[in-house]
Amino acid sequence: GTGGAFQYGLQVSIINSPAEYIKSFIRETWLKRYGSSPSEEIITLMWSFIVSVYTIGGLLGSLSAGYLSVRFGRKKAMLFTNIPALLSATLMGLSRLCGSFEMIIAGRLFSGVCGGLALNIHLMYAGECAPRNLRGMIAITASTAIAIGKFVGFALGLREVLGVDALWPILMAANALPALVQLFTLPFFPDSPRYLLIDKKDKEGCI
Repeated sequence: GTGGAFQYGLQVSIINSPAEYIKSFIRETWLKRYGSSPSEEIITLMWSFIVSVYTIGGLLGSLSAGYLSVRFGRKKAMLFTNIPALLSATLMGLSRLCGSFEMIIAGRLFSGVCGGLALNIHLMYAGECAPRNLRGMIAITASTAIAIGKFVGFALGLREVLGVDALWPILMAANALPALVQLFTLPFFPDSPRYLLIDKKDKEGCI
């Protein structure tokens, strides 16, 4: 769940706190580039795109989840979700340093891809690995991870933590931490028995 549905919950909530700081950053960047202040309509348009592009990435990730989970297996597909997660964290974390609000847009797109992949594959992987008597409880971990992700996102966005003008790029890059946790722990997990038996025809491995 840490690298699965948690990522979705985190990215949904984390964008709320630094809204005004990102708008100010867009205004400053525009002024430096073009020598004139952008209108409020342009600021609102850019901000709306930053928020909504996450759903486009989520759609792309969701559409790819089925193919990747069959082609590479549930575990490898879950590991694959770390690539867009770390890429998005890098882009958003360095956006202010590079003076580019376009990096935030690209980062949000990649974080959406990660969320779409992670949420779908998490449910598949956890459900298929769970013993029959625990399957219902294990399936609920997706909802629990989303809720925890949202809570952590709001908590990190507090002014006492990372919700200040100087630290918002670090806040936006916070999804790198669960991705790294998953990257270092998931290789020690087994693969899905259903995948091993049906897709790989590995009966011994399944047992």
